[in-house]
Amino acid sequence: MKRTLSVLTEDHPGVLARLSNLISRRGYNVESLSVTRTHRSGLSRFTIVVEADETSSKQMIKQLEKLVEAVEVKDLTQGPFVERRMMLVKVRASPEERHNLLQTAEVFRSRVVDVGSDAVILEVTGDAEKVEALLRTLEPFGVLEMAGSGAVALGRAGFETLSN
Repeated sequence: MKRTLSVLTEDHPGVLARLSNLISRRGYNVESLSVTRTHRSGLSRFTIVVEADETSSKQMIKQLEKLVEAVEVKDLTQGPFVERRMMLVKVRASPEERHNLLQTAEVFRSRVVDVGSDAVILEVTGDAEKVEALLRTLEPFGVLEMAGSGAVALGRAGFETLSN
């Protein structure tokens, strides 16, 4: 099962390396890793998506909590949470197919962020399923390049007390 972990850490050099080494040493493949500063000065939030069962996930959390810089570690999959990803996709778009491509993009509420003579770059934001569905739909047009953020996630507002 995919697990989404949220790790709040002190913002020090080397934390990313220690955190990713800890996970990879235990044989887990990181599907997604995002990090950003938080609203609290000196703290960063890592959002990590890994394939792990519940027992392995608990073991991983215990190891992450032992990191000197770790302030808080949560398995967000234990309760309701919101997850988003952002992706830029460069798609072949001949003048004849452009109208169909733009209609497809609109269905997924993606935005056109660049237009060239033979390609369009779309921006899509949503959960993993939405992003993957758009990619599958764009394949017949011809996906030329893509780049994306990892998952970013937070526990649902107002539900933290229900899951404790």
